[in-house]
Amino acid sequence: MAYTIESINGCTKKLQFNFETLDLSEEVKKAVAEKRKTANLKGFRKGKAPLDMVQKMYGPQIENEALNEFVRNQFLEAVEKEKLKIVGYPKFENMKYDGKSSVAFDALVEVFPDIELKGFEGLEFKKDEVSVSDEEVEALKKNYLESKSEMLEIQDADVEVSKGHFTVINFQGKKEDGEKPENMKGEEHLLEIGSNQFIPGFEDGMLGMKKGEKREVPVTFPADYHSTDLQSAKVVFEVELLEIKEKNYPEITDELVKELGFENVDEFEKKNRDSILSQKTRAAEEKLNQEIIEKLVSDNEFDVPESLIQQQESFLKNDLEGSLKQKGFNESMMEEYYEKWGEDLKKKAVFQVRSSLILDQLAKNYSVEANESDLDEKIEETAKNSGMKKEDILKYYNSNEKIKGNLMYAIREEKTFQKLKDQLKLS
Repeated sequence: MAYTIESINGCTKKLQFNFETLDLSEEVKKAVAEKRKTANLKGFRKGKAPLDMVQKMYGPQIENEALNEFVRNQFLEAVEKEKLKIVGYPKFENMKYDGKSSVAFDALVEVFPDIELKGFEGLEFKKDEVSVSDEEVEALKKNYLESKSEMLEIQDADVEVSKGHFTVINFQGKKEDGEKPENMKGEEHLLEIGSNQFIPGFEDGMLGMKKGEKREVPVTFPADYHSTDLQSAKVVFEVELLEIKEKNYPEITDELVKELGFENVDEFEKKNRDSILSQKTRAAEEKLNQEIIEKLVSDNEFDVPESLIQQQESFLKNDLEGSLKQKGFNESMMEEYYEKWGEDLKKKAVFQVRSSLILDQLAKNYSVEANESDLDEKIEETAKNSGMKKEDILKYYNSNEKIKGNLMYAIREEKTFQKLKDQLKLS
């Protein structure tokens, strides 16, 4: 064996190769043949020059290509022989080649760590109880009827602003130094109370106001607000309430719900209630899964490949970038944001990689795999909850292997969590 293996840590190996006798004739022969295909030598058509002439003309380059091919092949043979589960690409270093008969080099490579999970005996978790209130059903009904609603002004002057009301207001923000910026001013602005469209505290500060009333509403801007000069700033808004409005929804009848795709009011009511119950049940399951994986990550320390962390961090950063741009962040603002919160992003990436590795190990322990039957069941569930046709959903996933692969991976994780929960104490 012309190499030795040194473990740098739980997920990094150094393979040290040393060949005191070396014959690169085969590699040189292949490299010459490859170079001949693209070589342009005077007097010969491209790809038709004699091999010895190609070798004479491109000797050093060909020898270097032959050496690279040799190094690559030796590395891959060692990886296969040692059954190394490598991550990313190796880093070759300490290359020593005498140009004749010997070569030595090191290959530093990351591998998936071997994970021995601690026992789950004694671990206990509580799953949230799930129920559906009449208020939740009414709120969902209003979503269906939104397009048929009309906004009406409340004429009663004694009515006070409460959540759900729509207000028409004039407002002007005043900073601590007395400045009143134009970008903090609005006239006849329509604001739904409880929608959280404004700075935290603004809408709550309007509760109880009556038509025609003027009020000062103090707020503190968020620490991560997109305008750096307003981060954590204390501002007082001078608010004048011009009107209070509310949405008027039509009465729900069999005729109306048929326009929405339901047979009658009873079916409309039942399907809405079932939809909410399904969503809340799934949310409770996801919360429980999160609590379980957080505990497993906390209880199981192991080295994690840095390349996986960097890859996940890059994914999170790209995803966050899209969100920040929608909020109006420019390049300099995003750079400042990353400088301030970059460490949190790194921690999140590390957690997600650890979670994924633990779940993958559990899936192997439980012999869990996702198959076409699982996919069909998931698509049935999606169609039922979304109201879409199963055929359309299936066509979407079958048209993109990457998206389908992501769904299959998610299904495998769900099945793994279920196997795990069968062994835990749940209350």
